[in-house]
Amino acid sequence: MVFIQTFITLLLKKYNIIKLKGDNMVQCKMVHEMIRVYDLERSLKFYDDALGMKESRRIDKPEGKFTLVYLKDGESDFELELTYNYDPDKPYDIGTGYGHIAVYVDDLELARKEHKEAGYTVGPFKGLTEGVKEYYFLTDPDGYQIEVMQRK
Repeated sequence: MVFIQTFITLLLKKYNIIKLKGDNMVQCKMVHEMIRVYDLERSLKFYDDALGMKESRRIDKPEGKFTLVYLKDGESDFELELTYNYDPDKPYDIGTGYGHIAVYVDDLELARKEHKEAGYTVGPFKGLTEGVKEYYFLTDPDGYQIEVMQRK
């Protein structure tokens, strides 16, 4: 009987149905990253053409003068939220606090070649191990950095 209770408890914990004593106070799951974009259509085209990300949903709020568009990669539940404020005066200043988002590709060298041929801003190959090509950075139309990594 104790074995069955322990087994059930572990299953409930695994699927985040219950928490056991000593667990973190809050369980979380990453759901989206938000970036502000200057030209919504240009950004949608970039994320579709360069990374194959498709619009999963859209929220228009004319009374608030903004539109939220969520993009998905077709593999995960995570979404990239593009926030478009109607009629911005000028492109956004990204500032020094933004890092980057990251995506996996099956063929790193081919992806970089295709991004360069498409005229996107593409950085050099980099790696945490000297001489090993592990990733490069791709820049979106608003200047946001996207780390493109080799799927392992």
